[in-house]
Amino acid sequence: MPPLVLSLFTPLLTIILPIFGLIFAGFAAARLRKLGPSASSELNRFVVYLALPALLFDIMAKTPWSMLDQPAFIAVFGIGSGVVFAATVFVRLRQSRHLADASIDGLNAAYPNTGFIGLPLCLLAFGQPSLAPAVIATIMTVCVLFAVAIVMIELGLQNERHIGATFGRVAKSLATNPLLVAPLAGALWSGAGMHVSGGAETFLKLLGGAASPGALVALGLFLGEKAGVRNGKTASALVALKLVAQPLLTWWLAFHVFALPPLWAKTAVILSALPTGTGPFMLAEFYRREAAVTSSAILISTLISLVTVTLCLAVML
Repeated sequence: MPPLVLSLFTPLLTIILPIFGLIFAGFAAARLRKLGPSASSELNRFVVYLALPALLFDIMAKTPWSMLDQPAFIAVFGIGSGVVFAATVFVRLRQSRHLADASIDGLNAAYPNTGFIGLPLCLLAFGQPSLAPAVIATIMTVCVLFAVAIVMIELGLQNERHIGATFGRVAKSLATNPLLVAPLAGALWSGAGMHVSGGAETFLKLLGGAASPGALVALGLFLGEKAGVRNGKTASALVALKLVAQPLLTWWLAFHVFALPPLWAKTAVILSALPTGTGPFMLAEFYRREAAVTSSAILISTLISLVTVTLCLAVML
């Protein structure tokens, strides 16, 4: 293994260890009964309604539209995650899984932790120039892929037989969903040439900074309440899709189909190889779907990624 990769393993461990620390903090609080039985759901609601919308608005408001003018990279990363997402949803529907649950499973297999792990890892591995593709990938993950899953979940949860009534209810739900409204408002804010500064910037930073820690502690609380990892077979299949299938597909697209510049191609592959982020768990809890598979997939993929991401770095560097 190249010395550079070995030198990156310790920082990678340093990046991932706090994730386990936050999950364990929630787990311990649940097992020791230091927080109430509804703590996981209530903390998750705080993340969904306050912290994550602030973070999404902040990201989009500070991203110039011109920065997103990278069609080849967007195609590579978008197709890589989109194909895995769609294939997972299709298979789970064939297995008689509800559309809402199948959509969350699709996220489990295709939703990389680009924000919490990807940005610092790319900075360590490839330097400052890699932050541009990392930010684009983060926006595509937490805004676009997330939005598609929310639309599908909303469609799956409607019981109306009349298609017009169904789409009307879905449209109403989407128009009031903070996870969709916030990034759209941020994009419009950026497009209008306005800036976030002063007290507003501090407010968004403080509130948005609680999103990832809050979601990870909520995940730990859920695991503590449910006595640890469950549905290991299904979770393992989703983890294999996330850590093996998605980066392999992205590698093929980046190097052999779209022929991205080396830095952008390597960054796309590394970002696609990251473990599952907390987004699927937040949606599972928010929509009151069974979250056992999701929590297990996040935990297992994060642990195994210490090996798989290190191997991916060895190939890329």
